[in-house]
Amino acid sequence: MSINAAAPSGQLKWVDLRSSTVKREAGKVSSPEVTGSSTAEFAALLQQAAVQPLTTGSSSRSSLTSLPDASSMDTLLWQQLGGAAEAKDNISGEITATVPTDYEELIQTASAKYGVPVDLIKAVIDTESSFNPNVVSSAGAKGLMQLMDGTANGLGVSDPFDPAQSIDGGVRYLSYQLKRYDGQEKMALAAYNAGPGRVNKLGVSNDAELMANLSALPKETQAYIAKIERARAQYAV
Repeated sequence: MSINAAAPSGQLKWVDLRSSTVKREAGKVSSPEVTGSSTAEFAALLQQAAVQPLTTGSSSRSSLTSLPDASSMDTLLWQQLGGAAEAKDNISGEITATVPTDYEELIQTASAKYGVPVDLIKAVIDTESSFNPNVVSSAGAKGLMQLMDGTANGLGVSDPFDPAQSIDGGVRYLSYQLKRYDGQEKMALAAYNAGPGRVNKLGVSNDAELMANLSALPKETQAYIAKIERARAQYAV
């Protein structure tokens, strides 16, 4: 998510597009169809990025900048990338029992599919949208997991307001970041919020180094990591 300078530090302004005052007209909010060729290209580039070692400076600017409509690596990666590959291995610790939510089956399914702990998924959804599937941030992020349009398109999410699509796409994207940073959760969360380009520019390789350089990240991202940790503690059993 991008930072809205007009909003208070660490806060995003949400709008419910399905409220009584703001109605989505059929056919006007749907994302462009993702073709097979573009999905394959997204997947290939994402796989390449995931295996490249972390670097700093100009060397961190990989072939990801060649993606259509991507102006620079500073643009949030989730506005540039998607992919069809699935993460089948558990990435970040054991999947634990958690406090149930209204989207329990969808979350459990995505957790098993992509190897991301259930409590972490719930914490991200809680922090991103407070489990409201219809919200839109001031930056344009939509749905339960607050996907930007470019990210949603690349992930094959045609309706970011659909809980099933949002959870599957958001958890898959989070799993990409966990793999990218070798399971370092804080680094993955910072990348989910601010973009991998900003995380890579710090030149850090683990969560401890990230936290030592946290002030170099946007204030929204600094607060985001702490919010996720607090929310996760509420859902873990």
